Amino acid sequence: MDNRAQVREFLASRRARITPDQAGLPAYGGNPRERGDLAGASEAVLDGVANALQLDEAEREHLRALARSAGPTATRRARPSPATVRPVIQQVLDAITEAPAWIRNARHDILAMNPLARALYSPVLDSAVAGATARRAANTTRFIYLVGELSTQSELFRQHWASHHVKFHRSGRKRLRHPGVGALDLNFEAMELPSEPGLRLNLYTADPDTPAADGLKLLASWAATRAVDNTNTRDAHGIR
Repeated sequence: MDNRAQVREFLASRRARITPDQAGLPAYGGNPRERGDLAGASEAVLDGVANALQLDEAEREHLRALARSAGPTATRRARPSPATVRPVIQQVLDAITEAPAWIRNARHDILAMNPLARALYSPVLDSAVAGATARRAANTTRFIYLVGELSTQSELFRQHWASHHVKFHRSGRKRLRHPGVGALDLNFEAMELPSEPGLRLNLYTADPDTPAADGLKLLASWAATRAVDNTNTRDAHGIR
């Protein structure tokens, strides 16, 4: 894959933040590795570029990802994103009863959820559009098409995409709106699973004594009732 344009744009955006003196260069453009060709670049070269441009952890990982994708397609083999989880992982999720929790892979496909997460995202999961969206996001070509479509429709998206700002979203705050319980201001944490490379555990929590905490309790009660109803339905039809 020829990604030299992406590399050039990313490095140019990072260089624009600092002066040549800060980068330790007499002038920009002197290093051929900074002209967009990262194919075959060693870790030492990548570290040198990252240090010169004062990249943070997320930016360094993005640079390495660009270098990996620049390798010849005949010899480069991307590690496939897992599509399932082991039963014990689902058991771990089900043991988390007071927080929505789910597992996703590198493509952001949701592979497993606990009952509270399913209750939280039930409006999306119950929609037929959800399946089409997941399949589209999993296809790289269509994802690129989607980026192009959004870029033509939204000036704000185009500006953000062109800025090449990258960061890890491992924690923070999100506001969700559920049709049954209203607005939920939640904390989120995302954690890599050492035993399952490529998979990430995501959790939402609510601050104590807040409307969001009450909303999660209501969703948990609804999820439990739904689970009982489903069990009774299966028993009534002789399904075990």
